[in-house]
Amino acid sequence: MGGIVKNPNCHEVVRQLSISPQLPALFSEPGLLSSQASISVVIPTLNEEKNLPWVLRRMPSYVDEVIIVDGRSQDNTVEVAKALRADVVIVNETRKGKGVALRSGFAAASGDIIVMLDADGSMDPQEIGWFVAPLQHDFDFVKGSRHVTGGGSEDLTRLRKAGNRALTLLANAVLHSNYSDLCYGYIAFRRECLEVLELQSDGFEIETELIVRAAKAGLRIAEVPSLELDRISGASNLQTFRDGWRVLHTLARECAVWEAPTAGARPEALRRVKYTYSNVRFTRLPVDPHSVLAPAVSQHA
Repeated sequence: MGGIVKNPNCHEVVRQLSISPQLPALFSEPGLLSSQASISVVIPTLNEEKNLPWVLRRMPSYVDEVIIVDGRSQDNTVEVAKALRADVVIVNETRKGKGVALRSGFAAASGDIIVMLDADGSMDPQEIGWFVAPLQHDFDFVKGSRHVTGGGSEDLTRLRKAGNRALTLLANAVLHSNYSDLCYGYIAFRRECLEVLELQSDGFEIETELIVRAAKAGLRIAEVPSLELDRISGASNLQTFRDGWRVLHTLARECAVWEAPTAGARPEALRRVKYTYSNVRFTRLPVDPHSVLAPAVSQHA
């Protein structure tokens, strides 16, 4: 573990770390972490029966609560989740939209720290420790980034990368912030931030709403690298131009209209926690849901 490196050109403090596919010892002992803060993970789902097994099997043991917010899946998503994790909390959301699902999951969460991630296998749950660590010290809100040391993406096309860069530069100019990656939804925050953030968005734009409001509220924000993986199975609902416009519209609306309950608070400089992955790959294949459900059925026979 390296020391702290100060950049003379800005107020940013960078901590050099290294990471392996296994979390550091601090995060491999659930009792040590749980005694400090409880963790709830919120996962919105829609027909993710083949992807959810990989996600739930890689969930760290120190996570106290997993909340699946299901948006009317037509497959065995809910049954697979219950078969893999007996204590999973299922929230059935009848309204459409990622924002609706996340807000329902946040309302159901009981943890001191709330982590949001996708169910398609693009976000590795084994990274959760790197999001949680800053929240147990001096930070309120931790944002994953694909564009700092240790981060990356297997999924970004040139068009999406250019669009994200342009939107990030615009957001930083308007907010006087220093984000490196605006359009990425692997995020964790202290539970008490919900009251400050006053979330309202129903769709994909909730990720932008979260990031803009965190900056405007003067929350203590950290960015940690994250490796975005390809979706394991199925087609993505992301549409570059449509969703880019929604991000732009949300950014303009939030900057012009929303007044933080903490208005007048001193803006906090964004910190970045840097680490690098060891060059180790792991198998990511779609899982036949029947292979998960069969043992559960036989146990109840």
